Amino acid sequence: MNRSLKNKGNDLLGLTQPEMQAAINKILPEVPAYRSKQIYTWLYTRRAQHFSEMTQLPATLRSELERHFTIGTIMLTQKSVSTDGTIKFLFKLADGFEIESVLIPSEMRDAKGESRRKTLCLSTQVGCPLDCKFCATASMKLKRNLTVAEIILQFFEVERLTGEKITNIVYMGMGEPMLNYDNVVCSLKILTDPELDIIGGKRITVSTSGLPDEIRKFAHEKLGVKLALSLHATTDELRSKLMPINRAHPIKELLSAMDEYYKETGIPVTYEYILFDGLNDKEADAKRLARITRRLPSKVNVIPFHRIDFTNPIGMGAELHPASETNFIRFNSLLKSEGVQVMVRSSSGEDIEAACGQLALSKLPHPIAIAV
Repeated sequence: MNRSLKNKGNDLLGLTQPEMQAAINKILPEVPAYRSKQIYTWLYTRRAQHFSEMTQLPATLRSELERHFTIGTIMLTQKSVSTDGTIKFLFKLADGFEIESVLIPSEMRDAKGESRRKTLCLSTQVGCPLDCKFCATASMKLKRNLTVAEIILQFFEVERLTGEKITNIVYMGMGEPMLNYDNVVCSLKILTDPELDIIGGKRITVSTSGLPDEIRKFAHEKLGVKLALSLHATTDELRSKLMPINRAHPIKELLSAMDEYYKETGIPVTYEYILFDGLNDKEADAKRLARITRRLPSKVNVIPFHRIDFTNPIGMGAELHPASETNFIRFNSLLKSEGVQVMVRSSSGEDIEAACGQLALSKLPHPIAIAV
């Protein structure tokens, strides 16, 4: 179904219930609070795309809402399906920019052969400014932050387009979530609102490259979601080469912030670790990583490196290679022998450039739009 994209002027989608009531009453002061709550439910639980669908409301109110407000949209422009069932969605935003979201089926199956878990990888920015050498999104640079509505709409649209119930969300797509802090937090408050019954906080993970002030602030939001740190190296020298943000926020500072997150929330954390051939796959690396994990309850997601040759990387990015299968297995065995809880991340979607680190609009049939 083709739908025209709506602009963000007076958009009610993306507002919390108190914000929605205030926005409506600013223009329509006579609307009582219970009506605002009904609108809130229509938008997020029933996923209304037009005010005319809100049949619980008086016709006159629906007409007034249509006149003064909008319900934001994003539009699917391309879908790529992997041989392993992973689906990559290319969405166009109202200003012409585009983002990617990825639906990843679990390898675990129920008695009917259906995937038990369906995880949606959400984007939070158009592009990213952090220039991590292993990440394709870095090639796009940063265009802008996504709005709250644009973050939530990825979830709504993927469920609508596939007819699938999404069981888990990871904020691990394009962009650094902590650099779009307010909008990410607001999206989490809406998605985990118990009155809406969309998804529980325990089924959401937010991944960060490492902004300690934001991590500490995030700890006090009481959102009940999981936090993952993209670590990828156990020495500042190597991590600064792989992730320039480490020059401003070295490992010691990050680990202190992660300690505070656990102390405040009681939620075990995750360390993400991509294995590169000859760089971070030695026994000494495994032992240092094990020491880091002993600071607090945690696990390590060990991730294969997925090539980003399609972005024509230069410098260090062009020199990175995946650890050999032998070294990959050996490294995981070393971690386990040190008592580390290890999860091996699959390469789901690699054949459609949808695997970890590969999101960069690589399949676009036309250039990326530039905002003016």
